[in-house]
Amino acid sequence: MRARIIIVMAVLCVSSPAAPRSVAEVNQEIRDFMTARAGRPLWPEEQTVYEGLLEAWAAAVRGDLATAA
Repeated sequence: MRARIIIVMAVLCVSSPAAPRSVAEVNQEIRDFMTARAGRPLWPEEQTVYEGLLEAWAAAVRGDLATAA
């Protein structure tokens, strides 16, 4: 049950429309997320969280590119 709560919390953090995060911040979240799984395949719920992190990373990259332009 604890793992499910953590996953739900991660999904809420990823999908909340808060202030944009930096690329470095999202990269660290992805690293921490994957390190916690120790190389094992992701559960379906975890795959959803991972995909949300990738979307957040892409948004951060787009934000950095727009700022640089």
